[in-house]
Amino acid sequence: MSRTEQLIRPTGVEEKSRGRWLALSVLVLAVLLVAVDATVLGLATPSLSEDLKPSGTQLLWIGDIYSFVIAGLLVSMGSLGDRIGRKKLLLVGATAFGAVSVLNAYATSPEMMIVARALLGVAGATLMPSTLALIRNIFTDPRERSLAIGIWGATASAGAAVGPVVGGALLQHFWWGSVFLINLPVMIALVLVGIKLLPESKNPVAGPWDLLSVGLSLVGVIGVVYAVKEAATHGMTWEVALAALLGASALYGFVRRQFTLPSPLLDMRLFRHRGFSGAVLADLLTVFGLSGLVFFLSQFLQLVQGRGPLEAGLAELPAAIGAVATGLVAGRYARRYSVRSVVTGGLAAIGAALAVLTVIHKESGYPLLGAALLVVGLGAGFSFTVTADVILSSVPKEQAGSASAVSETAYELGAALGIALLGSIVTGVYQSFTAPASVGGPVADAAHESLGGAVEAARTLDPQTAAHMVGAAQEAFVDGLRLASGVGAAVLLATAATAWFLLRGQRLQESVEH
Repeated sequence: MSRTEQLIRPTGVEEKSRGRWLALSVLVLAVLLVAVDATVLGLATPSLSEDLKPSGTQLLWIGDIYSFVIAGLLVSMGSLGDRIGRKKLLLVGATAFGAVSVLNAYATSPEMMIVARALLGVAGATLMPSTLALIRNIFTDPRERSLAIGIWGATASAGAAVGPVVGGALLQHFWWGSVFLINLPVMIALVLVGIKLLPESKNPVAGPWDLLSVGLSLVGVIGVVYAVKEAATHGMTWEVALAALLGASALYGFVRRQFTLPSPLLDMRLFRHRGFSGAVLADLLTVFGLSGLVFFLSQFLQLVQGRGPLEAGLAELPAAIGAVATGLVAGRYARRYSVRSVVTGGLAAIGAALAVLTVIHKESGYPLLGAALLVVGLGAGFSFTVTADVILSSVPKEQAGSASAVSETAYELGAALGIALLGSIVTGVYQSFTAPASVGGPVADAAHESLGGAVEAARTLDPQTAAHMVGAAQEAFVDGLRLASGVGAAVLLATAATAWFLLRGQRLQESVEH
């Protein structure tokens, strides 16, 4: 074996070596932090709104630009990892992620915060596909790999749900910037340990990295998602139509270009496989339901029911518990029964839980909320873990970065759309509430921007008027949350039915690779 082959061959793949499980712990740490960062901001929204005073639109951008940028760059970064080495890309990205977290923590304006979150997304895009691609190369036994992906998937799903708990604990004692500073020591540990434990792997014949494809994928994803978000909030305007046209054109150009390149960033022929396409769709909409629910329930628990940040975070913990519990056994159940039954059941569970939330009101007791969150977590653990395994097993290990990027793009795009689309529904309904007749001008404008803005604006009013305005704002927010839950339920249940047909005959790999 040549020295070059030794360098690109994962050195921890020996079946009896425990090093691969230690390496997995490093990869799990990276995915946990990226997933936590996608939702940790939810609980910090009220205090961040008070400090930076963003508009309702700016607040949504702060919440979802991170996921937008990650989604737009994942395919490019996954392909880059295949070319320069996944370990190298992971460690560089982790260093950048820690540094940019400091910029987020000390942002002094809404505009600066949006830019900082976008930069954090650039760094995050290097981490997610690298982790899953390294798992594909380290674990050659399909059953071991299913367990490793189960741990990875459970961490990703649980991380999104644990974000509010971490945020709540920090916000109980520190200012909102602390939810970003926590990234710094974790990323330092990841880099130091990863240098020692992680094997390097890459595709030795990957070809050049096409910068035009990188630009087309970024413009395409952000343009389309922006159009969806704005159309849901403000209706179809010429700016929204232009963004949709630009995004769709860029994505069309990206797809066409991949068919002409000898070494494409993404092999589009994969999508001709019914099972692969079904897994990607299920992947995306699983996270759509999970992230949208977690983000807006954080505000409901704090601003409507008056819970503290830590209490609200702990209240959302059942989603994390459910995701971990099912993520670890999802591969086993998919082999025992079938891929489509496990994925369809997971999607249907999320849809059913969202449907239950259509009856939520201001005084809803915690048992209803906790049960809904638990069922969402259980469904996400089953669906997300099995679909990631299907996607990753569909390609040769040399293309693991690109395949991982498809799975991760679905994850991040789902998170972005969950916040953007469901959030736009909540915001659209909320802004229609009627403030007291005596409240006008800047105070009324601030109150209509967001529920956090209404609570803050009420502090300038007399107690009776303030209580009346906040009560009306809370009722409008809950009305929006109910409608968004109904829309989410319809989408997830329809996807469950679609997955049942698309995943027919799909099975997880059984034999060991050679």
